[in-house]
Amino acid sequence: MKVLYLEASPRGERSASTAVTEAFLAALLDAAPQVEVERVKLFEAPIPEFRAPAAEAKYKAMGAGADLTDAETASWRQVIGAVEQLKSADWLVISSPMWNYSIPYRLKQWIDVVVQPGLTFGVDESGTYKGLVAGKKTVLVLSRGGQYRQGDDPNDFQRPYLEKVLGMMGLTDVRTVLVQPMLAQGPERAAQALEQAKKEAAELAQEMARE
Repeated sequence: MKVLYLEASPRGERSASTAVTEAFLAALLDAAPQVEVERVKLFEAPIPEFRAPAAEAKYKAMGAGADLTDAETASWRQVIGAVEQLKSADWLVISSPMWNYSIPYRLKQWIDVVVQPGLTFGVDESGTYKGLVAGKKTVLVLSRGGQYRQGDDPNDFQRPYLEKVLGMMGLTDVRTVLVQPMLAQGPERAAQALEQAKKEAAELAQEMARE
């Protein structure tokens, strides 16, 4: 079994979302030693740039299938490579802090590269979207500076967006661990929240390993 782990914080070991995800992965590997983890640090990894050649290749693929230029072909190969990396995994794990009520730009860049018609989603004649990356378990570890309500907080554009865009690709089995509040209620409360989230993540890993 292969896990693709996307680390969306640039803070390394000082990141709460990364620390909790490490607790999840440690418990998972303890329960299932055969698991292979591919780690992608999004602030260090060479995520493809979705510039004009890639955009043109995308619209040609959506249209009449016009021939691609050399630059378009090279750019589109990078997109396909990123999609194949995602499709090769059995599980997807994403750790991310909340930035400005949403997600870091490097995670958004990865999403904008892999969410592509014909590659990760399709649209039928009625206009209904169909995910093409189904059958994978997904885990989100999301840290926030404040305390946000689960499910209906108008200031939370982090979790709802990720669940929506992942669901568009067919990733609907999504489990989420929230790490909050990391700033708003002081260091003592943050330390408590971090330890609680690590415990929850480890329990989730053990539960998922048994499924």
